[in-house]
Amino acid sequence: MKFMLMMHVPAAAPQGAGIQAWSQDDVKAHMGFMHALNTDLKSSGEFIDAQGLDFPPRPRIVRAQGNGTPLVTDGPFVETKELLVGFWIVECATPERAVAIAARASSAPGPGGSALNMPIEVREVVAAPAV
Repeated sequence: MKFMLMMHVPAAAPQGAGIQAWSQDDVKAHMGFMHALNTDLKSSGEFIDAQGLDFPPRPRIVRAQGNGTPLVTDGPFVETKELLVGFWIVECATPERAVAIAARASSAPGPGGSALNMPIEVREVVAAPAV
């Protein structure tokens, strides 16, 4: 079973309050934690992919216009209390294992070494219906 684990942060955080505002030591501790998690998932054969994502307003929204050409804007973004900032794709034997991985990712250290306890959304990746 494949799962997407999506890491969220509060959308109301002031611009620049993300990891870019952390001390060098806090960034190193956080990234070391994430690299260790990914290494463990690779060792267990559960790792497929993991990536960080950029914050608004730099991402773009693309919609097809009537003639099919792209209309690219910098928003408006979907109203939300949280922003998606990263993800993992993992392959696990059970949904419970995906939840356990998400809990570990949630406990990544933040400023001062305290666990962030950030929300990690867990969704099964489902196959498209046969046509």
